[in-house]
Amino acid sequence: MKTSKALAWLDRYRPRSLLTRMLLLTLLAVLLAQGISTTFWYTTFRAQENQGLVNSSRNLAYSAAATVRFFKSLPLEYRHIVLDQLRNMGGTRFFVSLNEMEIPLKALPETDRKTRVVQAVSDVLHERLGQNLPIRVEFVAQQDLRILNSQMKITDLPPSWANYALNLDPINPPVLVTQIEIAPQEWLYLASPLPAPYVSLEDTALPRQQLFFIVLLTIFLLSFIALMVRWQTRPLRRLARAAREMPFDDDRPPVPEWGSSEVVDVTRAFNTFRDRIRRYLKDREQLFTSVSHDLKTPITRLRLRAELLEDETLQAKFEKDLQELDLLVKSALQSVKDNDIYENMESVDVMALIDQVTEPAAGTPGKVTINGRPLRRYRCKPLALRRCIGNLFDNALKYGERVTIRIEDSPSELILHFEDEGPGLDPELLNKIFEPYYRATPCAPGEGLGLGIARAIAHAHGGDVEASNRERRGLRLSLFLPRNPE
Repeated sequence: MKTSKALAWLDRYRPRSLLTRMLLLTLLAVLLAQGISTTFWYTTFRAQENQGLVNSSRNLAYSAAATVRFFKSLPLEYRHIVLDQLRNMGGTRFFVSLNEMEIPLKALPETDRKTRVVQAVSDVLHERLGQNLPIRVEFVAQQDLRILNSQMKITDLPPSWANYALNLDPINPPVLVTQIEIAPQEWLYLASPLPAPYVSLEDTALPRQQLFFIVLLTIFLLSFIALMVRWQTRPLRRLARAAREMPFDDDRPPVPEWGSSEVVDVTRAFNTFRDRIRRYLKDREQLFTSVSHDLKTPITRLRLRAELLEDETLQAKFEKDLQELDLLVKSALQSVKDNDIYENMESVDVMALIDQVTEPAAGTPGKVTINGRPLRRYRCKPLALRRCIGNLFDNALKYGERVTIRIEDSPSELILHFEDEGPGLDPELLNKIFEPYYRATPCAPGEGLGLGIARAIAHAHGGDVEASNRERRGLRLSLFLPRNPE
């Protein structure tokens, strides 16, 4: 059940026009190409950025190792003097202090970048200072940074002490803190911001400029494809409109043959096809006119000769057979005439056609009920559509006491339901009633051609006529007419 619903949903919303399909395919191709190229570029960019960050951090570690060796080489009584000079001088790469213990820090969350940098800095320090020296390397956010034995914030210190080295507003990169125990109860504290241009330990997202470029390129390509497809399909739309209307008057010029070579070939074939149909219809009209004349003449002669017969019983039989033969000829000619649709397409008010058809019966109260109205005019062959509606209404009126016409209209289809209150039909006869000369009730008046003619006219408009039994009582004849784009 779910599968059928999914298939129905896909069929309903799948793109149908060539323009929509081309745009969707182009969008898919652009997204796929941009996705592949962006993934390759971003992978390379990220690898280069990570390598640059590690190299910069290693250089920072080399400077930190040199600073540690310098302080270890100083006598104890001179170390604080050098620290005061560094703080007053400013502009140093590190904020340096000597503490009595390791200061606990609130480290940043673990990331792949952070792990790589911390490992690289630790390796350099152990390489330069020795493997047995206690070394603590961690990254800390500026607002969580604590310094000196009192564990003060850097904002509580004089600007000359720390701001030159640590305050990089408004960037605020993470701070690399290295604490090394250079002597018992003497920890050298080194703090330095992450070197520019690497201001984050998080994996960098795709740059906004790159996203803007992808969106701009996609919009440009879709716009260009849309213009190109509309330009290339304009002859096809003109050809489709000519095929729907199929004018047969000699004054109408052929469809212009322009566009791509394939479109020109199709247009030329259509013009040839239309000329052949025009000639065929003209020849057929002449043929049936001749047949009608040739058949009526001997029938008239036979009727005159039958009147000369002395045997009244035989004369009555001859007259009955001649009447049936005459009725068959007229029915056949009428069927051909009703199926010949020589009109050109026009935009008509379907409601006006319905009113014309139902006017004779509308004088009786309750005989005809109309529910709904068309949303807009319908492009069709007016006389043919009026004949189709009239045949369906007459059939419903013939077999039912009352007729209800329900109108359903949508942007894609116009549906007219003719519902009677008659006896209905057996399900196996619902399609048979459209066959020529078939009558569900043999004693009913008519030749059994009306519904077949109505369906032929509906087919000529790209639609159909279907029969179904109503739930309670009666027959429903539904006329489906597609709304073609203007």
